[in-house]
Amino acid sequence: MTPFKLACVASATALLAACGGSSDPARGSLVEAATTVTTLTAAQIDASTAASGLQALTGKAKCDVKVVALNYFTAGVKGESANASGVMLVPSGTCSATAAPLVAYARGTEVSKVRTMANPADGETFLMASMYAAQGYAVVATDYLGFAKSSYSFHPYLHADSEASAVIDSIRAARNAAGTMGAPLSGKVMLTGYSQGGHSSMAAHRTIERDNAGEINVVGGAHLAGPYNLSGSLKVPSAVAGVQFFVPFLVTAWQKVYGTLYTDVKTVFKAPYSDYIESLLPSATLTYTTLVTSGKLPGASGETPNQARDALFQAAYTADILTNNSSGTYIAAQKNDLLGWTPKAKVLLCGGAGDPTVPPAVHQAVMKADFDKRGVTNVTSVDVDAFIQATYGTGGKAPTDPTTAAFATYYGSYHGGYEPPFCNAQAKAFFDTVK
Repeated sequence: MTPFKLACVASATALLAACGGSSDPARGSLVEAATTVTTLTAAQIDASTAASGLQALTGKAKCDVKVVALNYFTAGVKGESANASGVMLVPSGTCSATAAPLVAYARGTEVSKVRTMANPADGETFLMASMYAAQGYAVVATDYLGFAKSSYSFHPYLHADSEASAVIDSIRAARNAAGTMGAPLSGKVMLTGYSQGGHSSMAAHRTIERDNAGEINVVGGAHLAGPYNLSGSLKVPSAVAGVQFFVPFLVTAWQKVYGTLYTDVKTVFKAPYSDYIESLLPSATLTYTTLVTSGKLPGASGETPNQARDALFQAAYTADILTNNSSGTYIAAQKNDLLGWTPKAKVLLCGGAGDPTVPPAVHQAVMKADFDKRGVTNVTSVDVDAFIQATYGTGGKAPTDPTTAAFATYYGSYHGGYEPPFCNAQAKAFFDTVK
């Protein structure tokens, strides 16, 4: 979205485009009034968590949860005015009179442009509602730039600065909505996110402590299964599970942000993908499943991650990333690494050692080692793999035969299904100590 300096037009379209200069709307101010989508009662939450087995991690609900849709002003990648939508989950019922700490949550990677967290049927939203809001925490979760109600022209995937802006401005939006939504806030803020969201929440944590400490009182950050070491991950010869989604999303987004990754898309992607890849993600109509079943991305025929990568990317491009530290992609990755910062508030890192998508050995362990070597002592790292194996493994152990359906199901579900509840339970226990 490009700002403009012409006279503002009093219409919703003009507000979303935003006039430049001093007339730009304040970041975090609401584009439209916050609206209540529904209220989940404690009984409804308990029935769902009991049926799914999640209640062993969440406990029984103490509060009803009001689901509130937000649409707020934020910043684009060049600092221009933009908007993003999201959700606020408000503890209500018996909890409505208690000032709540605010958990700012950043969600994992999504390929569906229309998805919003302001949907009580969304699995990630319900996890936030049952794990945090039903236990007395207020929650705000962003949809990010380029998704749902955002009119931004693309999603700057794994771009640390704009991820941080979207999260920080969601906190401001929640504060702006709190009064009308019956959501007294204590002033304490916790940051968390999963997968892409772990990268986003850590980027926001770093930015707040550097630039916004007087405004936002961060008392803890729980960053879960995030890709903190992006440049290091590019040097790993084996492709990760989901490479056909995550890497083209990253490459095309960074090209839009920096313009330095390539001069011709055909030097990066093979045909037919090169014909449309720059406008494919996120998709207004396709999901993870239909992206591959439609042939828009490889993977429908059961290719290994390496095979999917090799079907999609030019071999020379893949080789260049591995060997050339001056490549545009590697330099862009370095700009979005999260190594080298020193948190003031306590930090929890969480992941599962068996994660095939965001391997902790590449990201979480490197992040913790980076903190340790600089004498940072307020960071705890947790591995939930033993819980995952005990719950979902074969006989309490991870399956080892890659030719079996059990192996495919286990590792295909690890990052997206098995890991998030266990890491969020660790985050909730951590937040209970600082709230």
